Amino acid sequence: MTNNELLIGVIGAGNRGALAHYAHRPEDGVRLVAAADIVEEPLKRFKEKFGADALTTRDYRDVTNRRDVDAVFVTSPDFLHEEHAVAALDAGKHVYLEKPMAITVEGCDRILRAAYANRRKLYLGHNMRHMSFTKKMKQLIDGGAIGEVKTGWCRHFVCYGADAYFKDWHSERSKSTGLLLQKGCHDIDVLHWLCGGYTARVSAMGNLTVYNTITDSRAPDEPWDISWHNENWPPLSQKKLSPVIDVEDLSMMLMQLDNGVLASYQQCHYAPDGWRNYTIIGTEGRIENFGDSPGNCVVKLWNKRCGYNGEADEQFEIPPTAGGHGGADPLIVAEFIRYIREGGKIATSPIAGRASVAAGCMATESLRNGGVPVDVPPAARELADHFDADLERSVG
Repeated sequence: MTNNELLIGVIGAGNRGALAHYAHRPEDGVRLVAAADIVEEPLKRFKEKFGADALTTRDYRDVTNRRDVDAVFVTSPDFLHEEHAVAALDAGKHVYLEKPMAITVEGCDRILRAAYANRRKLYLGHNMRHMSFTKKMKQLIDGGAIGEVKTGWCRHFVCYGADAYFKDWHSERSKSTGLLLQKGCHDIDVLHWLCGGYTARVSAMGNLTVYNTITDSRAPDEPWDISWHNENWPPLSQKKLSPVIDVEDLSMMLMQLDNGVLASYQQCHYAPDGWRNYTIIGTEGRIENFGDSPGNCVVKLWNKRCGYNGEADEQFEIPPTAGGHGGADPLIVAEFIRYIREGGKIATSPIAGRASVAAGCMATESLRNGGVPVDVPPAARELADHFDADLERSVG
């Protein structure tokens, strides 16, 4: 870092690339100075926001090879994460890598080894660990409110599934592997976090059940529109879907964690409502969230024996907060900047990011092979020891 000033580049300036904007704080010595994208419009917006002297380019190597850039946000499409992250790490940059880490286990391991060999900091964008409702659940678990965790599950209702995942590259196996990985990696990571272990064995079932029946597709060279509109309902009325759809729109997986906890995850991309619901059960109680948006979310705790009790024994309202993804985006960016400058503990780790990808990949393999159980390969011990050394184990 030059004169303690932190200069940052962005690879993938559009869409999720706006996350990096939270890092731009010239008054604190942090500036965004370079951006790469293959689309002109986000580059134009970047230069307008960060100054005429900001570098904008269609070649990501112009960012990774720029000597004064200290850190890079990799927010490009999933199938480019491996290439872009490794290039940045090999160029000596610290990296913020958006989830999922990569679309294969081998890709994750290549990124880990690049960060390890170059002694650069690699930070994974699993921002749900910074969401206030998941932090409350983790806090209750760590405080002993439900005893020893024995099982957990997540139901994910994706009302915007067609808009976000079946009109662009997400719908292609070659670019996403599948939505158990691409969309599920957040939820798998939270289950790992709340249950205190990583998946060791999986079995899964699923299918393409709705979006394969829609005949209205865009031309291969026609721009896609992934904006979300409530009027795009019911699902079978959707138009301009991707010309290639070979990923599942309905999936469910069973997980055996390395600490003996059993967990499950269900995902539906044509539900009418949009939210995710976690249930964690221990030897002395159960917690569950209702809603996942601060200001419209409550975590409920049952720790007394009873019949049906919709009010639970205790309720924890999650208050409104500012910032993208329920206030998690500014928090996770702030942690990344602090981690680069000062070190210390962080809420997530590259090993956790790899674990969610590995579970999603192996579950997808199981799903496409009749639900046969599949073992999940763990990370190399030297890498796990190195990267997990900075992982914060509990929430106070």
